[in-house]
Amino acid sequence: MHHETIMKPVAHASTPVIFFLLVLFLQIVFAPLNGTAELLDRVVAVVNDDVITLSELEKEGERFYRDISAKTPATSLAETLQQAREHVLDRIIERRLITQKAKAGNISVSDAEVDAAFEQMLDQSRLSKPELLAKLKEDGLTETAYRENLRDQVLQSKLVNADVRSKVVITDEEILDYYNSQSTTRVSGGGYYLLQIGISWKKGQDTPPETVEADKSKARKEAEKVLELARDGEDFKELARKYSSMPSAADGGDIGVFQLDEMAPDMQQAVKELKPDEISDIIETPEGYQFFKLLNSDDGTIAVKTPPDEVKEEIRNSLYDQRLKKAYDEWLNNLKNEAYIQKL
Repeated sequence: MHHETIMKPVAHASTPVIFFLLVLFLQIVFAPLNGTAELLDRVVAVVNDDVITLSELEKEGERFYRDISAKTPATSLAETLQQAREHVLDRIIERRLITQKAKAGNISVSDAEVDAAFEQMLDQSRLSKPELLAKLKEDGLTETAYRENLRDQVLQSKLVNADVRSKVVITDEEILDYYNSQSTTRVSGGGYYLLQIGISWKKGQDTPPETVEADKSKARKEAEKVLELARDGEDFKELARKYSSMPSAADGGDIGVFQLDEMAPDMQQAVKELKPDEISDIIETPEGYQFFKLLNSDDGTIAVKTPPDEVKEEIRNSLYDQRLKKAYDEWLNNLKNEAYIQKL
C-alpha cells in the first residue's frame, strides 16, 4: 500500500520566530565555503518580518563612520566604530518599526507629497536643485533614492503626527505659569538673561592661513544668514538648535544669566544696550561669530522683562518640544516592546 507523506502548511509563515529561523538558514546556506572568502552582505537584524542588512548599515552611517575614523586614535578606533554602528543600527530599527506601523495602518504617501517635501528641502537648504543633486552624488545617492527616503520620512511623520503630536497640548495657563516661574526669577539678583547663537570655523595649528580665512568667511556668511532669520521673527531657540555650533545649541541657545563684569568686552558692548526681546549685532570671537537675544535684564534695582505676549509662542514651542519628546520616547518604547527585534 502506497503512503504519501503530507506536509502541513505553516499556519502563519511570516511570524517572527519562523522568519528568524529562515534568515539563519539562508545565512548558513549562502555562507562562503572558503573561510577566507569575503562575505559581501549579511543580515544584521530582524525587525518583525523584515531584515536589515550589513550593506544598509554601512551605507546609512558611511559619513558618520568616516568622520569618526578621521578623529579617533587608532588604539580605540575599532571599539568606537563598533559603538557607532550600534547607534546607527538602533536608529534604523526605530525607523523600520515606524514604517511598518504606518503601512499596517494603511497610511500612504502620494507622489505630490514627495514633490512637496523635496521642494521644502530645497527651500530649507537654500540650495538650487542642481546644487542639491551634486551633494547627493557626493554621498552616493541618486535623486530617485533620495525621493524614496523622503517618502519614508513623510510616511513616518504622518504616523507620528496622528499617534503622538495630535495628543500633545499646551494650555495658556501652563504658558503663564512658566513665564511667571522662569522669566521673572532668573534675573532677580541682577544681570542679563541671554540666548546665544554661535557659528565657529575650523582652526588648527597646522591649518594654512588661507584655509582659515576661507572658513572664517563661510562662518561669517552663515552667521549673517541666521541673524537675518532671527530678526525676521523666526524662533530664536529653534534657530539655535538648527544652526548654532555652541554647546548651548541643545538648550535652544539658553546660556542663562550673566553679569556685565562676567562678559568679555565685545559681549558687554553687544548686549548692554539691548531691550528685552532685541537681538544683538554679530561679534567676532577667537573661534567664531556670535550674537545674542536678551530675554530679561535687571540692573539690581529695576527688573525689565519681555512682556508675556511677546514670548508666549516661544514658551509654547519650548514646552511643546519638551512634552513631545517625552511622549514620543514613550510611544517608541511601546513599539519596541510589542515588536520582535533580534540583532545578529
